[in-house]
Amino acid sequence: MKIKKLLFATKLEELWFDALQSLMDLRKADLNHVVFLNVIERDKVAMRRGTGYQKGEEIKLREMVNVRFIDWAETLFEQGMEVGAYIVVGNLVQQIITAVEKEEVDLIVMGHHKKTKIEILFSGSDITELLRRTSAPILVYKYILDAGDKVRSPFENPLLATDWSPASHKAAEYLSGLKNVIKTIRVVHIAGDKQLNGLSAMEVQKFRKGNRKKLEEVCETFESQGINAEPHFYIGDTTDVIEKAAQEFRASMIVMGATGKGALRERFLGSVPMELAEKSAFPTLLVPSEDKASSN
Repeated sequence: MKIKKLLFATKLEELWFDALQSLMDLRKADLNHVVFLNVIERDKVAMRRGTGYQKGEEIKLREMVNVRFIDWAETLFEQGMEVGAYIVVGNLVQQIITAVEKEEVDLIVMGHHKKTKIEILFSGSDITELLRRTSAPILVYKYILDAGDKVRSPFENPLLATDWSPASHKAAEYLSGLKNVIKTIRVVHIAGDKQLNGLSAMEVQKFRKGNRKKLEEVCETFESQGINAEPHFYIGDTTDVIEKAAQEFRASMIVMGATGKGALRERFLGSVPMELAEKSAFPTLLVPSEDKASSN
């Protein structure tokens, strides 16, 4: 999978130009075009002023963002990149989807717009809604610093968490074309404690060997494409183990497949991809399992 164009959806206060610069190694995977998007949400403007929506506040915000985007664009132009920009008023999710449709981007990059539990209960998360309505992979960016306070490149040492589903397979396919960007992929599978209930010691070993073989096959596929890969099998709580494994390997991000289905179920019961996107300290790349129309 080539990444030629990415959408950088930023509210400025949580996602700055250094985050975009950390993704510039994707030029080795054919990235040559960045589209900036800033969405001014009417209710947030009114809330900020403590009154109803005011046009003057919108104009002020537009100009602040425009100045930053011009500065960022000049730097990208010097690096030989193409640049586009949208500063729009409306709903964040809908405006991202509109930009994705118009620009045909290969990757959405967005900050973590945290909602309260009550907001998620009644309206769901922005990430869940995007996964339901768009086919573009979503990188939920979180800052990770290396020595010297340098922002790490998310694609350098990713951890791919797989559950053998079609969604996981799609995530592996997405990474397979990035051999010039990725140094090492850790491919991780976590078996839940319940899966082992009632099994004898011999059956547990057979179970472990079977999953280990699957992991090695995934790694062999990556190796055949010129990407170094390591298999790792764990038992325990999926979300906790993925986070600890990412810490252990100093992963640059966590990658998972996601279906975008069952939004109501996820709202009440949660899901591993959503939980990691919301709570993990690591950037989280979610790859939708199937193509879908934005009107779904």
